[in-house]
Amino acid sequence: MSERKVLNKYFPPDFDPSLIPRRKGPKNSQQVVRLMAPFSMRCNTCGEYIYKGKKFNARKETVDGEDYYGIKIFRFYIKCTLCSAEITFKTDPKNTDYSAEHGASRNFEPWRDEKDGQEVDRLARLEEEENNPMKALENRTVDAKREMDILDALQDIRAKNARNERVGQSIDMVARIRVEDLETEEDQRRREEDEEDEKLVQEVFSKASAPTPLAGQSSNSSGSSSEASTSKPVTIKRKAGDIEPELHSLLPETTRELISSKAAVAAPSAKKPKSDLKSKLGIKVAKKGKVAV
Repeated sequence: MSERKVLNKYFPPDFDPSLIPRRKGPKNSQQVVRLMAPFSMRCNTCGEYIYKGKKFNARKETVDGEDYYGIKIFRFYIKCTLCSAEITFKTDPKNTDYSAEHGASRNFEPWRDEKDGQEVDRLARLEEEENNPMKALENRTVDAKREMDILDALQDIRAKNARNERVGQSIDMVARIRVEDLETEEDQRRREEDEEDEKLVQEVFSKASAPTPLAGQSSNSSGSSSEASTSKPVTIKRKAGDIEPELHSLLPETTRELISSKAAVAAPSAKKPKSDLKSKLGIKVAKKGKVAV
């Protein structure tokens, strides 16, 4: 299978390029190109406005007998979008622009007049300086003074910007220091709050009521110890290796009584044996092979 993009073509050994006949075309043939309108224009036939940037399929040709210092000038043919009238315009290498030639008039552009006025003033000044040396000296003096004024103004602006930058840096530094102080104060306050919370948690979880007294103790001592246990909590401190007390012994007296009462209430009642209703009603059940009378 042959390649899709062929880089090397085969030429037979007896190939002679001089035998290929040259194609003769017209000297100034027109080419079809795709372009955009280089300026805003108005059709002279129907008055339709054609704005800059509108795309056309144009015909391009070289203008015979016209050039600008050896640069060729090209002419383009387009058609109006409304009436299909032919419009032509040419390139203008002198002004690096385009010029309308036939079929349409270019819209007014104020900046073009301003550029033209500046160019006229420059040419007039050059002509005046050539004929009058004193005028040329005066113009150079005025230009030098203008440049000095511009440099002075630029230096003032730079000094003002540098001063503002220094002030801004100092303000930023003060603001940064204030922010750091606030952050340190907030961290310290948060740390104190965390310590207080931790201390409160330790106090709450380390407190429990006193254990119940043993049965061999006297009644007076038991009464006094129960009153003390109900009125005053006792802090139990134990190591990690000690044997943990039973949960029931850590509960207060009222809680233990409440749990025991609930347990007594919730105890299931004894089930009564079912009475034989058949014997009470006088019904006898016959066994296999016998019939009840």
